[in-house]
Amino acid sequence: MVRGLPLGAALGRRALQAALVAVLVGALCFALVRALPGDMAFRIAASRYGYDLVDAAAAAAVRAELGLDRPALAQLGAWLLALARGDLGVSLVSGDRVSAEIAHQLGASLLLAVAALLPAALLGPALGLWAGLRPGGAADRAGLVLAALLRALPAFAVGVGLMLLLASWLDWLPAGDDGTAAGLVLPAATLSLGLAASSSRVARDAVARAMAAPHYAFSRLKGLSAAQSVRRHVLRNAAVPVVSFLGLQLALLVEGVVVVESLFAWPGIGHALVHAVLARDVPMVQGTALVLALGFVALNALVDLAAALLDPRRRVLA
Repeated sequence: MVRGLPLGAALGRRALQAALVAVLVGALCFALVRALPGDMAFRIAASRYGYDLVDAAAAAAVRAELGLDRPALAQLGAWLLALARGDLGVSLVSGDRVSAEIAHQLGASLLLAVAALLPAALLGPALGLWAGLRPGGAADRAGLVLAALLRALPAFAVGVGLMLLLASWLDWLPAGDDGTAAGLVLPAATLSLGLAASSSRVARDAVARAMAAPHYAFSRLKGLSAAQSVRRHVLRNAAVPVVSFLGLQLALLVEGVVVVESLFAWPGIGHALVHAVLARDVPMVQGTALVLALGFVALNALVDLAAALLDPRRRVLA
């Protein structure tokens, strides 16, 4: 037995956390969408039929059809009861099942997030390891400047720069999603550059701390070579913060790529969430936010588990 919660208790706590998240996210999204200015029925009708074809009669018909004039608590209670049955409802605009639409959109966002994370996970930690082995050296200083530059630039600016260079001037890649694998390159590169810059500094600091630790000095006193000491004592200790960082960044990539998805016309969940908010499509907003929140809880648990497997001092979930 070590410090922390047993595995079963930790998983039970995560399940309770997920249930609370579901209720809070659903209620908050419901309240925020209804608090937006404008006639909700009119915006839904406009999203269905187009602004030029909508009048007061069409808005009234939508209001009666969807029961938007019912008490707000009754509408929220009906959604929570349906959620308890595993039903996210139907879109107020398209009439399709919310779960089916989210599955399609989430798949596109996950593809983009993984395509951005994989090169960043390979390049960033490798550069960080190189810089961390020689703190204060030329590679370390150059990496710091490059990382600061890439992190200072917003994703929109990086994306526009890549689009101008590789799509407009050189005509090597499509400027947006064209249904082929080439359409994935620019949005993934836009996200990957900033992530690689951040992960390289996380890895650099972790490696530098591990090399300054007493166990590294002791391994050299035992007669191990520098390469053996790094392989046996530095890499595993440095991997814990890097894995934690990359795992949480995957969740943030899926949830926070609205700008990049919009810029490159990528049909992901962030872009769809913006349209759902504008259309006052409450079930889509609630379902999308719920899936993202629960995904973050699940991914956080997986990151904790991976850290426990890497670090022998943390064999249980905290």
